[in-house]
Amino acid sequence: MKHDSRNFPAFQLERFNHSLALLTDLYQLTMAYAYWKSGLKDLEAVFHLYFRKNPFQGGFSVACGLEYVLGFLQALQFTTEETGYLAQLKGNDDRPLFPQEFLDYLLEMQFSCDVDAIPEGTIIFPQEPMLRVQGPILQCQILETPLLNMINFQTLIATKAARVLIAARGEPVLEFGLRRAQGIDGALAASRAAYIGGCAATSNVLAGQLFGIPVKGTHAHSWVMVFEDELESFKSYAEAMPNNCIFLVDTYNSLHGVRKAVEVGHWLQQQGHKMIGIRLDSGDLAYLSIEARKILDAAGFSDAVIVASNDLDEHIITSLKEQQAAINVWGVGTKLVTAYEEPALGGVYKLSALREASGPWVHKVKLSEQGMKITTPGRHQVRRFFSEREFLADIIYDLDLGISNGCTLVDPMDLTRRKHILPGTEHQDLLVPVFRRGQLVYTPPSINESRRKVQEQLARFHSGIKRFVNPHQYPVGLEQRLHDLRTKLILRARGVSADEITQPWGWR
Repeated sequence: MKHDSRNFPAFQLERFNHSLALLTDLYQLTMAYAYWKSGLKDLEAVFHLYFRKNPFQGGFSVACGLEYVLGFLQALQFTTEETGYLAQLKGNDDRPLFPQEFLDYLLEMQFSCDVDAIPEGTIIFPQEPMLRVQGPILQCQILETPLLNMINFQTLIATKAARVLIAARGEPVLEFGLRRAQGIDGALAASRAAYIGGCAATSNVLAGQLFGIPVKGTHAHSWVMVFEDELESFKSYAEAMPNNCIFLVDTYNSLHGVRKAVEVGHWLQQQGHKMIGIRLDSGDLAYLSIEARKILDAAGFSDAVIVASNDLDEHIITSLKEQQAAINVWGVGTKLVTAYEEPALGGVYKLSALREASGPWVHKVKLSEQGMKITTPGRHQVRRFFSEREFLADIIYDLDLGISNGCTLVDPMDLTRRKHILPGTEHQDLLVPVFRRGQLVYTPPSINESRRKVQEQLARFHSGIKRFVNPHQYPVGLEQRLHDLRTKLILRARGVSADEITQPWGWR
């Protein structure tokens, strides 16, 4: 299946000049070898990738990064260069860590897993599997680290961008974070995710070329400082770029700079061009924007935009809105592309079922002293219920146990919290097939379609989930039979005998 290269991160492979099969942690490969050595390499397994809490203390997250996963899995193949490197690794006895027979196996291995995923741009919540991977356990294990790497970061940034868009109340947000991003890969992935999350454009020209994102930008303070006079700098820039004139006015005195921008704006009009607006990058942005608006309007530039930058995020934008700031375009950089206050999503990838040679599935559960870290057994799907106007609830159910027409969800963190879904309620299953037996069976939406989906979906959720302080908790839980199975396995793993389990919930 061909893929649109304009939206596809194939540049990663070209830049590294080899496959990315070694984009994994060493312990994934040591476990892979142990599976091979133990004769377990073809044991069929199911893993789920999910996160345990929304970032930024928020009420929702935005699924992103799947397209990177598609490219990685399509190209997954160990080469002689990579196995040659692995052959050089030594154990603590100074002997080879991996035997040549295992490395030969990796050379011949063909990706053969089934993968189901929630499409990019979907609004998602904690505990919901974003990916379900089913196949030989050796392959599933190797995939853990790269899948988390690709999904965690882009989901985090897309979520941050969506929050900034909420604060901007529909006004354009420009992503300006390239210079502060974590390296080339971090910058490109962040630009892509920020656009899906809702940003209107990026300053990152390479991201524009690779992903088809609109690019925006004007000039820096250094341009103004090259000239003896600020007015001369604006005039020279207008002569060079008459169709791209947003003047940065705060190099010396912001309001004086606005007046000089107005002078050049009149000159542009005489030349048949238009001053787009001004940019403020420091100082009291609320006060300066209000005063700048007065100057622009009085001079006949009521349609000139005021762009603001300077370490903005959703909280500062909200404050500026409350102060009636006259800003109508927002340039957000560092705090967006670095997810400044919470730089990791914390997604996990957990085993939930095993079977031998198409036999029955054996459900697996991992325990913990922390309730939120206890896993859920089975092969999961997420069903979203909705009315004509809004989304109502999400249920995680097991493919083998099934789900009835009319069901009950149970909060895995609090079994007293439940919600009953009436029979006939409209619904949609969120995980869709993307690979079958290692072959791509999914045509991903364009980046613009994913971007539109975010806003369309957010409009259908209760407004409370979009609050920045104490957001509403959207109902998400386990289908009751899956919850019962999970509880039974937890009690069994903790040594509670079947005779002691007298209630459906397993309480003695």
